[in-house]
Amino acid sequence: MDIIDKKITALLAEDARRSLADIGEAVGLSASAVNERIRRLTTSGVIRRFTVDADHAALGLGVTAFVLVALDYEAGEPAFKAFVAQHPSVAECHHVTGGWSYMLKVRIPDLAALEAFLGELKAHRFLARSETMIALSTAVERGFTPAEERS
Repeated sequence: MDIIDKKITALLAEDARRSLADIGEAVGLSASAVNERIRRLTTSGVIRRFTVDADHAALGLGVTAFVLVALDYEAGEPAFKAFVAQHPSVAECHHVTGGWSYMLKVRIPDLAALEAFLGELKAHRFLARSETMIALSTAVERGFTPAEERS
């Protein structure tokens, strides 16, 4: 991956709908050369998907919560991973260090839905214990940020 690939990735992270011609102009390549690089970046796994940055509240998912989970390993870690991977409320799942096994980020319509989600985790016997934090507001949330913008 060279500097042009990094610039293309940064431009797509900024706006995934940007035209090939526009990207080409920014990096000094033809649209077809940009298309080939994007294809290669996608095939190699550097670019995993193209997404939309949606307003979750406008979609009826106004509550964001973080659930720290200490697994009950009798239920099985693979079963837990499969459950959270398919659950529509789970936005992210991270294996973490410390006293917890995983941290989940869930997006839900209301507190009743959060209670129902926690009930599902309990019903599947995934939890040895858990702790839930509800986000009051979000100060910063971003996807990929190119290295030159992080410094």
